[in-house]
Order: sequence, then structure tokens, then C-alpha cells
Amino acid sequence: MVAETGGKVRLDKWLWAARFFKTRALATEAINGGHVHLNGSRPKPSRPLQVGDELVIRKGQEEFRLTVRELSARRGPASVAQLLYEEHEESRQKREALREQRRLEAAAAPQPSRRPDKKGRRKIIRFINKYN
Repeated sequence: MVAETGGKVRLDKWLWAARFFKTRALATEAINGGHVHLNGSRPKPSRPLQVGDELVIRKGQEEFRLTVRELSARRGPASVAQLLYEEHEESRQKREALREQRRLEAAAAPQPSRRPDKKGRRKIIRFINKYN
């Protein structure tokens, strides 16, 4: 599973292969945007990873804290991608608690039974325009 590049893999390639991002371009954008930290500092996308490196990845409201277990430059199935890293237990618990909180908030929010009709849409538009 180790890459053919002498045991070194670019950070953006590894994030793509580990299935944190759908494309390398998105991984590069996240790294440049400061959403990925490697061993406590902001890396460049071309930074080579090593086994044992600590990563913090922010995607939306979720934050992943993990340790690199294996290197790979090839994107494979999700079951294989999960073997490339080990997520810290407190990170997993935080994400699950946040997910549960969002689920409860969504359940508490009132949902309309149907879409507004023409008269209802006009009321909504008048209300929005009144306060803009």
C-alpha cells in the first residue's frame, strides 16, 4: 500500500487517496485555505507526509484529528482508505455529539406541511422586501 515514491506522498494526494476530498484540487484548496494542519502548522499541498504525522482537517462544522498510519498515492475503495489513518477517539466523540445536536435541532424546527401557494409567496416576498 505504500506509494512507489520511496515512502513519500504529497499531502494533497494523500488527502484525496484517504477520501477526505473528492478531488485533489479541493484538497489543495482546503490546505491553502488553512483548513488542514500538519503537526500543528499550516503546510503546503506539496509537503511530503510520513507515517506518524498528526493531521487536523476541518470540513464544514466537522473537525477530524488523526494520525497517518500508511501512505498511498492511489485512491481505492473506502474500506481501504480507512486503513490509511487512525482517528483520535475524542475527535470521533466530538463529531458524533455535534451530529446528534444538529439532528435534534432539525427535528425541533417546524417544517411546513406543503409549499406556499401563490398568495403565500406574495406575502413572503412583501415581507422580505419590507425589511430589505
